[in-house]
Amino acid sequence: MTTERSKAGLFRLVFTFCWTHWRRQPVRIAAMAGLMMIATGTEAVTPLLFGRLIDSIGAGDKPGAVHAVLWVVAAGAVLAVFRYLNFLTLIRSSISVMRDMVDEGFRRVQRFSTDWHASTFAGSTVRNITRGVWGYDVLADTLVLGFLPVLVMLVSAVGLMTWHWRAMGAVVAAGVALYLMLAVGMTLIYITPITRRSNRYDSKMSGALADAITCNAVVKSFAAEEREERRLGEITGKWRGLLSRNWNAHVLTAFAQNVVSLSMQGAILAVGVWLWSENRASAGDIAYVLTTFTLLNGYLREASNHFRNLLRSVSDIEELANISTIPLGVEDHEGAKGLIASAGHIEFQSVGFRYPGKERPLYTGLTLDIAAGERIGLVGPSGSGKSSFVKLIQRLYDVDSGSILIDGQDIAGVTQRSLREAVTVVPQDPILFHRSLAENIAYAKPGATHAEIVAAAKRANAHDFIAALPQGYDTLVGERGIKLSGGERQRVALARAVLSDARVLILDEATSSLDSVSEHLLQQAVEEVTRGRTTIIIAHRLSTVQSVDRILLFDQGRIVEEGDHKSLLAKPDGHYRQLFETQVLGLVGGDEPALPSAREAS
Repeated sequence: MTTERSKAGLFRLVFTFCWTHWRRQPVRIAAMAGLMMIATGTEAVTPLLFGRLIDSIGAGDKPGAVHAVLWVVAAGAVLAVFRYLNFLTLIRSSISVMRDMVDEGFRRVQRFSTDWHASTFAGSTVRNITRGVWGYDVLADTLVLGFLPVLVMLVSAVGLMTWHWRAMGAVVAAGVALYLMLAVGMTLIYITPITRRSNRYDSKMSGALADAITCNAVVKSFAAEEREERRLGEITGKWRGLLSRNWNAHVLTAFAQNVVSLSMQGAILAVGVWLWSENRASAGDIAYVLTTFTLLNGYLREASNHFRNLLRSVSDIEELANISTIPLGVEDHEGAKGLIASAGHIEFQSVGFRYPGKERPLYTGLTLDIAAGERIGLVGPSGSGKSSFVKLIQRLYDVDSGSILIDGQDIAGVTQRSLREAVTVVPQDPILFHRSLAENIAYAKPGATHAEIVAAAKRANAHDFIAALPQGYDTLVGERGIKLSGGERQRVALARAVLSDARVLILDEATSSLDSVSEHLLQQAVEEVTRGRTTIIIAHRLSTVQSVDRILLFDQGRIVEEGDHKSLLAKPDGHYRQLFETQVLGLVGGDEPALPSAREAS
């Protein structure tokens, strides 16, 4: 989905994306920062209080010891309360942001162009969104509970050490700097590239799994289970190798950091003993130094993990953040109004259109007038422009020149929602949700009553087969409607179109893959539901358009013939007559039922 980015570009993309969500809750962000800074600052001072306690005990100063204990207890209370409040604030902030990320990511994906969806694995898209959301959870924890406390602790510890003894402060600062440079350098140079490649294969694995499982019927029909397993095995093999390299890189980095940590510990102890021998440090000071080092060491170890978590979370969020930058393709123009489709009159006015990436235009100056309530049949060879014609009516693409009007309104200037509510499509291979039949039919009209659903099903010749099912309208249809036959899915889709009550109905090859009985039932339903609607029927089987008012024969983006069935057959050398006779002879569309000869039909 995305190209390889530089590390700077990746961080800029992800943090710009996150910033759009953070700026919506400035109070929570400020509260988290303030609470964590106070809590960590208190923790940084606690070793100093322990040192004073030890000095008081060593000197026999009972009041001083009591005061030191009270200060330690107070510091512990402040630390606990402020961290608790910080966790509560972080939880509310993260949940809010994560929900917004899912909602907005889904919203954009829903509105991406048909080309984007055609070239993108659904499984990979789902994986990218979910992984990105949980990546944000890690990122938020890393920044608020990780980096911010580490920064406060390091600055406080080095500052306090330097204030007491410059030499000790210099040793600690140098050790911290070396540790962090090693952690950051190895992570950026060594770990991150492997992690990103591993993530890409993780998405490929999800996509391959979803693709094979979704097409399981095809896999079974060709006994291709082992072939698909080998294909997935090639992907998981590469993923396993990258994951192994990734984990080994983490182990090696941790070992190098341990070496630096042990060296820093030795240097601090040596300087501490030297200061004590010079009477510049008391026993309490040494205890303070050792306690501070223990805290620092823990924070430094965590800093390394936090940095790796940061890079991993940024890589996880990358694809989700990228979704926010991809152009939607077709968008509502500013000030777009709702389409008022009262009749369904369609006009193509000198329309020019070329698919993105194609050199030759499909349409050049296409002009056509479809009267309200007229039934139109579109025929012609594959690639002639039939499907593109209806896609432009739906505004799945914008035209390059000219305009398309419905009831006198340019569809480019109306909202897509109002346009799609006025134009209903029954596709060649209807897709149903894995929901009940009632829900699938009512999808065209949310809130439809059961009586309305049944009435629509009856008009679409779907009620009888639905009523015969054990659970009737409550029957779940399976993913994409796999539990139903092709004819049953078509009739459910037609019932859905009936319930929408749109003024324009488009039937896209609705009977091309049906048996003769299913085709007959569907044709009866089509005759019923198309009355009074502007209807456009795309057909390979010419039997499906013999009763329409006008047939348009497309060839290479041009309408080369138009007229009703009889008038077109009357042309001895006409394209439509040749196409019709070819189908009658069975040279094309061998499953076409016997039709009368051209002479008898005319």
